[in-house]
Amino acid sequence: MKKILVSACLMDHAVRYDGQSKALAHPAIARWIEERRLVTICPEMSAGMPVPRPPAEIEGGATGDDVLAGNARVVQISGGDVTEEFTQAALNALALATETGCRYALLIDGSPSCGPGFVYDGTFSGRKLVGNGVTAALLKQSGIAVYSDRDIEALIARIAADKEEAIG
Repeated sequence: MKKILVSACLMDHAVRYDGQSKALAHPAIARWIEERRLVTICPEMSAGMPVPRPPAEIEGGATGDDVLAGNARVVQISGGDVTEEFTQAALNALALATETGCRYALLIDGSPSCGPGFVYDGTFSGRKLVGNGVTAALLKQSGIAVYSDRDIEALIARIAADKEEAIG
């Protein structure tokens, strides 16, 4: 059974930058817990970042792919450069996913780390742009299917389709 890497904040762990969680209530989560399919991580905490911590965004309207390519930085609202920590966080998440056989990831949207599908534009104004956070980008580049908490139904469908394909 292929496992799912999941953002710790979605599992009701108070690990977000603001010390909060963002628990995802869905029947599939309960089933996956029972099946021992979920592998939980907060990439930022795995890289030694504290909770709470200052908000961070990828600067200049860039994305996690740009950070991984060395063309953008992750900065805190206070101006601190946390690019190295976010890059290490992504590497830690990929290592855990690889070690535990995760084929899928269910990550919180909007995060400069986990954000699958959109991130904030780096101005701390709340403006969103299409793209992935650093961890989501690295997982995708490594062949792991990444889904946001908004797309859990698509993940459920993908797992079912993969299961059918394996049987057939």
